[in-house]
Amino acid sequence: MDSISTPALLGSAVLIALLSALIMGAFSSKNQMPVDGKTVLITGASEGMGRSAARQLAEKGANVIIVARNVGRLEEALAEVQAAARNPQTQRFHYISADVSQPDYAAPLLAEAIAWNNGNPIDIVWCVAGKSVPDLWLEAPLSSTREQMDLNFWGSAELAHAVLREWCSPDAPVVPEPRHFIFTASVLALFPVIGYGSYNPSKGALKALADTLVQEVEIYPQKVKVHIVYPGSIDSPGLARENKTKPEITQIIEANDPVQTPDAVAASAIQGLEKGQYSITVALLGHVFRWGVLGGGPRNNWFIDTVMSWIVSIVWMFALPDLYGKIRKYAKKNGHPATYKKTNSS
Repeated sequence: MDSISTPALLGSAVLIALLSALIMGAFSSKNQMPVDGKTVLITGASEGMGRSAARQLAEKGANVIIVARNVGRLEEALAEVQAAARNPQTQRFHYISADVSQPDYAAPLLAEAIAWNNGNPIDIVWCVAGKSVPDLWLEAPLSSTREQMDLNFWGSAELAHAVLREWCSPDAPVVPEPRHFIFTASVLALFPVIGYGSYNPSKGALKALADTLVQEVEIYPQKVKVHIVYPGSIDSPGLARENKTKPEITQIIEANDPVQTPDAVAASAIQGLEKGQYSITVALLGHVFRWGVLGGGPRNNWFIDTVMSWIVSIVWMFALPDLYGKIRKYAKKNGHPATYKKTNSS
């Protein structure tokens, strides 16, 4: 769903990945986000990446609260997460049914979570809930952009506002280990692709918010860390739904894109969080896209990110002409977009 690949980009990226792997292998640090005995709340956890993340954190000893709309899927997911517990006698698990796209959902959700957690603040909150409905932006109703903004951006922003105000209030304790708030964006926030015009703004807005909040929490005495994860295509029910409306030109551009399993994406994201990374990509192309748009954002590693940003700027000299060449060739062959048939729309 969320990336673009060309032979030139992939060839250069492989060399970059090998170099970065050698360099990064020389650096190691302790776990920056231990979860054993901590309470984690995850939205969008009834399927896909969110469900996998919940299970993997349970395997590491976390108490887990999963959030989604569908109670039946929540019950199935909770059983799976509970079965994965590292310490079944002491770990606790709970689900909350909520529609995160609705205004003012966050306060009651957070209140229920804190009450279940014996009145204690949640230690880690991870917003995964989201969806993509691809289409050409000019051909789609504007309501599609609003709907995806409500879920993908406001669903995370409202919970972030409620949680961070709780963690950073004047009477909130300063605890030895930081609490963590995690946004889930998309590699499309790093490199937009045609066909996602109704989706890209919501994920780009999340990036802008996270880039701001990672600075803002520094002025509070409480220890709070903000992170943002940029997954690409995930083999999940969400991808199957997405493919029903995906324009043909988008499918052409994404033809060689790797599709990761939810388990692989969750594992890579958790690994980045444990390393203390702010901006987390989970696959090769995601790393390339992140290096290409660093700008004034925080670095995970100043040396690696700086060197790779220089290299990727050269990669774009070959990748971008290839991308625009495909789009123009498709337009010349197929005429005005109003005449296109929706692919897999049945």
